[in-house]
Amino acid sequence: MDAQSRGRADEVDPADQWVLNPETGTYELRLNPSGTQSNSGPSRSSTGRVSTRKNDQSERSGRREVPGQRNRRAGKAPAGESPDGQGRRKRKPKATRKKKVLLWTGGVMGFVLVVGSGGAYWLYQHFNGNINTVDVGDAGSKSSVPDGAFNILVIGTDKRTGAGNAGYGDAGSEGHADTNILFHVSADRTNATAMSIPRDMITEIPACPTKQKDGSTKTVPGEKNVRFNTSLGQEGRDPGCTMRTVKKLTGLTVDHFMMADFNAVKQLSTAVGGVKVCLEKPVNDPKSHLKLPAGQSVVKGEQALAFVRTRHSFGNESDLDRIKQQQQFIGSMIRQMKSDDTLGSPTKMYGLADAATKALTVDSGIGSIKKLTDLAQVLGKIDAKNITFATLPVIDNPAEGKNHITVVPDPTKADALFAMMRADTSLTEVKKKEADAKSAAAAEEAARLNGPRAKSSDVRVTVLNGGAAAGSAGVMVTWLQNQQGVLKSSNGSNAPQKVPATVLTYAPNQADQARKLADLLGLGASALKPGTKDAVGKEPMVLTLGPDFKQAGSPIAAPAKAPEGIQKVEADKSVCAK
Repeated sequence: MDAQSRGRADEVDPADQWVLNPETGTYELRLNPSGTQSNSGPSRSSTGRVSTRKNDQSERSGRREVPGQRNRRAGKAPAGESPDGQGRRKRKPKATRKKKVLLWTGGVMGFVLVVGSGGAYWLYQHFNGNINTVDVGDAGSKSSVPDGAFNILVIGTDKRTGAGNAGYGDAGSEGHADTNILFHVSADRTNATAMSIPRDMITEIPACPTKQKDGSTKTVPGEKNVRFNTSLGQEGRDPGCTMRTVKKLTGLTVDHFMMADFNAVKQLSTAVGGVKVCLEKPVNDPKSHLKLPAGQSVVKGEQALAFVRTRHSFGNESDLDRIKQQQQFIGSMIRQMKSDDTLGSPTKMYGLADAATKALTVDSGIGSIKKLTDLAQVLGKIDAKNITFATLPVIDNPAEGKNHITVVPDPTKADALFAMMRADTSLTEVKKKEADAKSAAAAEEAARLNGPRAKSSDVRVTVLNGGAAAGSAGVMVTWLQNQQGVLKSSNGSNAPQKVPATVLTYAPNQADQARKLADLLGLGASALKPGTKDAVGKEPMVLTLGPDFKQAGSPIAAPAKAPEGIQKVEADKSVCAK
């Protein structure tokens, strides 16, 4: 909120708006800048030292000094102000809305940017004391903002602790991974993909080392063919186990996690003054207690929680349809946080930061206000139109027959989406990405895939392991021979040196074989490296598998665009729940 809107022409430091109430012993927001505080009782200086002197300058002026506040001692007027204090300081240029957004926002952590720079040390300590952390060991990153692209796992649990939550969730539950969003931030920080992972998806949970209360480490055994939501809470698993499960599933390293329970939805939605949602039809769901008319509504508190929890109001009443409305809710909250209504209100910004730091549990890599501030500065700069919500593509679990209760990843579309995220390919139409796709270099690479294809039986290739998982070369050769008819393939064991990504080297007179193999493996043109001399006799091509190879049959190269039919929507779009 600028000073002009409060009837003053000069800019006011955010820390100046907080004063000590001697009756309660707490600091309170003073929206009336001309108001004064009682001079009874001890005051606290900006260094935290208590002063009881009756002749203290702040006492004589009838006003207490607060942390970060400017001293105005007699005869020492600030620059630009007359010594008698009657003049006004020179107005600073009014900040643009874009600058305000960058300063104030950063997901739910935006307010800490001002806290860190406004000199309000007591606020810094207050918010720092709110944060709950979990040590996930080597499952996460020690750096708050890792170099290159990075990933944050947002977990919503069904733990029912907290006021008013007794009727929700499973009694006695430690809290399962009920809502899960993998937030991928691009290396150039221009875009992000928020991929929802269905809780009822069947997956593999790897063995997971977890820190115990006594400081020891206990390894929880892994499990196969279990629901994703049991990666947290079940058998004592912590959020690090969920992070490891996501890495096993997608091939993406998860750097950090943020976990919230029912209270977080209620408190954050209330702190921003409510979240706008849209319904195509009226809803009255006795199970979730959601009761809203058709059209647009503003929800907060219990109604906000009901909106993200209901499974019987929209679509086919499945968890997949509930994911759509959760994405709508989060996208709307992002827009509300970046709105002038929120940015211009110190009261809302304080409430938002206080609610967020109390409601969230994070890993120790971002377990302080300073670290969260660093992360916020990156997240706050991403335009909402370049944040895409997507849902991991799934199909009905074939092991259940006609009883469609759980799902499994779509064997084609899921792998393609994972490959795009691993390659840091945006799901949004970011200008930089469009320009790269139209470049001469891209056109030259594409030309390599144009031309005749050899038969599978004529393809001759030696497979080397240049950084993939142990045994990958043998797995690839078995798949090529048994399922693709590439009988002239052989295992060359380990490559002389590791490669950053899978590469196929071939002679000019083997181009037709290279194109055929690229089709079978899902290799992009950039992975094809032609030589200058023709092959002689039975000389084979060389396929070197890099760390981007995950399993035989999955595309190695990332597709240029998202698979057809996957559920996705940009965060700046308002969509009505059906």
